[in-house]
Amino acid sequence: MSTLAEIQVSVQPLADRVLVEPAQAEEKTAFGIIIPDTAKEKPQRGTVLAVGPGKKDEPLTVKVGDTVLYGKYSGTELTHDGKDVLIMRESDIYAVLG
Repeated sequence: MSTLAEIQVSVQPLADRVLVEPAQAEEKTAFGIIIPDTAKEKPQRGTVLAVGPGKKDEPLTVKVGDTVLYGKYSGTELTHDGKDVLIMRESDIYAVLG
């Protein structure tokens, strides 16, 4: 498995794009019912792994390590060093969680 630093060095998003590692899908409900793989929803939260430089006169507001909420169908999925990650525009991110 690669570390956060290795991903930052080997993948550098361009312009206003952000590389996000999605959180794991829920395995159980709050009541302890196990959710089968076919019924799991795509996660809508993740951790920022890398950010681009932003656009001219529009710096990015998210930073590496932020936990963010994004749209259900946002970004482009790709696999990097065995990890599933998303690359998306910063405008697809709805909020930074504290």
